[in-house]
Amino acid sequence: MQQNSKEITALLKLIDDPDEDVFGTVAEKLLHYGREIIPNLEQLWEVTLDESVQERIEFLIHRVHFQDLQHEFFEWSHSKNPELLRGAILIAKYQFPDLHVPSILSQFDQIRRNIWLELNSYLTPLEQVNVFNSILYNYYKMQGHELTEREPKYFFINQVLESKQGNAYSLGILYLSLCELLDIPIFAVDIPRQFVFAYIDTLHHFLSPPDEVVQQIQFFIDPMNGMVYTQKDVDAYLRKINARDRDNYFTPMLSKRVIYKMLEELNLCYKYKREEEKAEEIQQLMNILVDNRGE
Repeated sequence: MQQNSKEITALLKLIDDPDEDVFGTVAEKLLHYGREIIPNLEQLWEVTLDESVQERIEFLIHRVHFQDLQHEFFEWSHSKNPELLRGAILIAKYQFPDLHVPSILSQFDQIRRNIWLELNSYLTPLEQVNVFNSILYNYYKMQGHELTEREPKYFFINQVLESKQGNAYSLGILYLSLCELLDIPIFAVDIPRQFVFAYIDTLHHFLSPPDEVVQQIQFFIDPMNGMVYTQKDVDAYLRKINARDRDNYFTPMLSKRVIYKMLEELNLCYKYKREEEKAEEIQQLMNILVDNRGE
């Protein structure tokens, strides 16, 4: 440990070296220490007056956090049943590496409890959704913004819970995660150019074997505002855009696919704002999921 401490001190003294190659070598060695190097870097930042050196320190701190995040994404994507809410929290950690996760889970659980108290087993599917929507959009006043607004803040679940403003993906993941815990059979389906949900009833036929079930879509839901659409509405939309691969559009999407699509939109958002470095990092997170999207 003493040896490490000496090496770290020596490396920190070289951060201000004007030679970019020297800095590159120093950066690589410091990054090798992982999170344990962050307090040293923060301390150095506080006593550094040179702005360009401060920027180098900020870059190193960000790289350490991003390395950690890549590892977390890898672990999440390889877990047996990746939780959607956890995936959204990881996306938020890109912008807020010191995110206080228990606070998010506590806010989420409070919403779940409020919906659960209003539900009962006698409600029809549509009544269930009306109760759900009333609490989410009327009581909590969640408000949806179009993806075309290209605002990164609407992607981060912590900001959504604080500001009650989100987009189809952040509000949608909140919606789907609540449905999962409340045993409401609502799933994201892969309708082209839209992020919408389907209420899918599983029907067991009396004369069929127990493992033979029929899944039937009752209706569709827009997570931006809770608006309900019929199969006829969706069919009309698919005809309008000349969509051909109809059978694939109504299969529930896996969590990894949802998170991948959310990252895809965030990547476009940063590109639109010409924040190329951030767009590239989001692309790297997408690449981690590519082989494991469950498509």
